[in-house]
Amino acid sequence: MTIRQEMEKLEQRILSPYAALSGANRGRQYPQEQCRIRTDFQRDRDRILHCKSFRRLKHKTQVFIAPEGDHFRTRLTHTLEVSQISRTIARALRLNEDLTEAIALGHDLGHTPFGHIGERVLDRISQKGFKHNLQSLRIVEVLEEGSGLNLTWEVRDGIRGHTGSQAPSTLEGQIVRLSDRIAYINHDIDDALRAGIISIDCLPKDSIEILGSSHRERINRMVEDVIFNSIDKPYIKMSPEVGQATQELRNFMFERVYIDSVSKAQVDKATSIIETLYYYFLDNEQKLPKEYFEIIARDDEEQGVCDYIAGMTDRYASALFERLRGNLRE
Repeated sequence: MTIRQEMEKLEQRILSPYAALSGANRGRQYPQEQCRIRTDFQRDRDRILHCKSFRRLKHKTQVFIAPEGDHFRTRLTHTLEVSQISRTIARALRLNEDLTEAIALGHDLGHTPFGHIGERVLDRISQKGFKHNLQSLRIVEVLEEGSGLNLTWEVRDGIRGHTGSQAPSTLEGQIVRLSDRIAYINHDIDDALRAGIISIDCLPKDSIEILGSSHRERINRMVEDVIFNSIDKPYIKMSPEVGQATQELRNFMFERVYIDSVSKAQVDKATSIIETLYYYFLDNEQKLPKEYFEIIARDDEEQGVCDYIAGMTDRYASALFERLRGNLRE
């Protein structure tokens, strides 16, 4: 018996009846010999952690574009916070922590440069539209290493369903979907306070009374509520009280931070960069890196351009924009 098989048997003994078992997963995109040491979900986690798209997250905006200061979140630190919260909940509920971690680490791989601004611009100008969860799925199924990472169905399902109308099929995926919200609401409040966009007195009083006045208190309250409301249940949910308080806090952040906090100059600059790159490469597909020629041949020019732009970091997109703009002036 291999170490992997021993761990699979251990999962059967100790995990909840509602857990997704590594040894009973629905398979990969194409057959592959199993690892003797790691379970399939552990192997998926490692593939995501070591891929290039994951490393690029450290230079992608979370909310604030090119902030001054070392402690503002990036897309990478957001991902790590989602992973930590997700693993805490999964372990407490005796669900599959390895599956949960793999989904959490991969959920935002498809985010554009300049955060949600970049996503909105690509969604508007692309005829196919653009959603970062579907791009994350495309990265792990198609783009990374030329043919995708060949992940299990459960991880891909969780990545696709971490946002949008289609919820994940596994409870582990549902944990990540809720943990994503817990993480970004709270760390974005922390960043907005640091940036002077809001003050603690601005936060909705009813929500704060229920959830807590500090970053630590709010996360602890939300996480504990999810755990105690979901123990031995076939679902992952908050209680109505905490769920409503969390939604009110989220609404506040959209009204006061996500929409209005980024200056018009920053929005205009990010919009100009994305639009310029998009239309330039749509008209000059031969200028794309060679690896995108195969995408164009298989799909079309627009898909190749969207894949290229979505994979850029903020600083790479900005530098390329300046270089192209200089060439166009000559």
